[in-house]
Amino acid sequence: MDYHPRRFAGGIESLVPTSVLQVRSSASSEVQSNPTIAPYTTALNGVNQTQNNLFRDLLWISLGAVGVIILLIRIAELAWAKLRQVSAMSVPREKQGYWKISQWSWMPGMKKHMIYAPLFGKRHNREFRFSSAINVGTLPSRLHATLLFLYLASNIAYMFILDWTQPNYYSFCAELRGRAGTLGLVNMVPLIIMAGRNNPLIKLLQISFDTYNLLHRWMGRIVVIEILIHTIAWAIPSIANSGWAGAWKAVTHSAFLGSGGLGTLALLLIFIQAVSPLRHAFYETFLNLHILLAAVAFAGTWIHCVTASIPGGLPQLSWIITIVSLWIADRFARIARLAWVNWSDKGFADALCEPMPGDVTRVTFRLPRYVDIKPGTHAYLRFWGVNAWESHPFSIAWVEHEVQHSLPSSEKEPLTALDRSSAYTLVSFLIGAQTGMTRKLFNTARASEQGVRMKAALEGPYAGHHSLDSYGHAVLFAGSTGITHQISYIRHLLNGYNEGTVATRRVTLVWIIREYESLEWVRPFMDQILRIPNRKDILRIQVFVTRPQNPRDIASTSSTVKMFPGRPNVPLLLAKEVQEQTGAMVVSVCGPGALADDVRGAVRAVQGHTVIDFIEESFTW
Repeated sequence: MDYHPRRFAGGIESLVPTSVLQVRSSASSEVQSNPTIAPYTTALNGVNQTQNNLFRDLLWISLGAVGVIILLIRIAELAWAKLRQVSAMSVPREKQGYWKISQWSWMPGMKKHMIYAPLFGKRHNREFRFSSAINVGTLPSRLHATLLFLYLASNIAYMFILDWTQPNYYSFCAELRGRAGTLGLVNMVPLIIMAGRNNPLIKLLQISFDTYNLLHRWMGRIVVIEILIHTIAWAIPSIANSGWAGAWKAVTHSAFLGSGGLGTLALLLIFIQAVSPLRHAFYETFLNLHILLAAVAFAGTWIHCVTASIPGGLPQLSWIITIVSLWIADRFARIARLAWVNWSDKGFADALCEPMPGDVTRVTFRLPRYVDIKPGTHAYLRFWGVNAWESHPFSIAWVEHEVQHSLPSSEKEPLTALDRSSAYTLVSFLIGAQTGMTRKLFNTARASEQGVRMKAALEGPYAGHHSLDSYGHAVLFAGSTGITHQISYIRHLLNGYNEGTVATRRVTLVWIIREYESLEWVRPFMDQILRIPNRKDILRIQVFVTRPQNPRDIASTSSTVKMFPGRPNVPLLLAKEVQEQTGAMVVSVCGPGALADDVRGAVRAVQGHTVIDFIEESFTW
């Protein structure tokens, strides 16, 4: 037989495939659904919903239990502080010895080693910087780190309490998918609550927004990781069942899977852009994208729950409705607060912006209504024509009220009465020029020696839940523009001392500034403070100028107001105050992170048998 190659090739080309071969050929180009895998790619097949609901309840109960415990502690603290205030406000300083001594021997040690302790060493609020442009943020305190660790550990435990004996690997993936998705949405509820400026828990539990912001960041990271696990646990059986092409086709042709994928992508982008160096370097861009991506994630999650093949949607549908409702409620509350504070029948709010030495802008808002503002509060400010879409928090330094008609409306009305219906509220801030909006604001104000008046809006006031009225001794540290937080307390305590409504018998202000000219920032406010009757009885002011042009020019002209060149020795200064302690003592600090850490360390060092509490005012982001 002739086996010529060309003849053999021609014979093959002439062959016509049979019908069986045609069926096999077409089947080989498309992956067939596997009955042992396909059910676990959709619906609640393989999902242990009973355990999911159990761990949902455990997580919410544990969060609620922590909240209740903190609430009970706060109620006890407030009751004790009120008792201390009422009993001490009418007695001389030497009669406050009972309140000076700690009534619980274990409390000073708890403050030193847990409540006020940094995570490691003494560094807490001083930022870690690789360069002037790269900032990786701050460390949580030891107490915060402990709470975060316990919360993370509980999430890990709930995530991986699974049926590890399950022989079907894809059924196991389905169980993991259901657990991760459930925990992700469960954690979204406190995540949104803690992100809101109008979070009712701030006032109820008297925990600062800064602390809630810290918890929000870490909860956000937990949510993103859990949603990623949820997505990967779906992808593994889906790809095994229909291949990469089939899985992609399912995502792009299904509203249920496509919306879930979109929500996951939005959360992943939030996770990436929230990395500390990126967040700090481009904060305004981060904030705007953060809000937009959060809205996309919520919308995707809602559609994902609604379009499920299960009648009535996924069981988590009511949760995402609650989450979106809370998010929208906070936005509406902010809009309502803005409208109420900045507008009345007397017109709209405006602000006088005055340039000050040291690249600082003194801003005085004129609000067209009477607003009661407590000491220790802050507000978010917007300026028309100066990046009006941005709002930044600043401590409120000074508050005054003025009326359109100063004469009484009747003979019986005293001349000192304030007609709130016709009153305006003047609110003053000190804003240091850094970059972005604050620098642009200073440059705008510097265009005129008398300052520039412009349309502006104030959102707030917020915070103000720290009362110093029950302390016999207050030591207030301020660094640079941090004086705004402390000066509001000084006036309040001096007036309370004269009226017999506070227990305070000694106030020491320590203010650290770079240049002597910085005194001009608060000159109008300090002039009023120094004219308050009996202020020499309780107020001592120490000003440290770290970069004086001539140290010899830094001279003290009063026994109660002293100036020094250089930096203060914070531990030595505080130890001297403790030696002369009057009643219960509170130490407050507002300023750069390095100063706050020094004061925190000094407060921990003097914890002994006396009552010494610590309050730190900070805005970390």
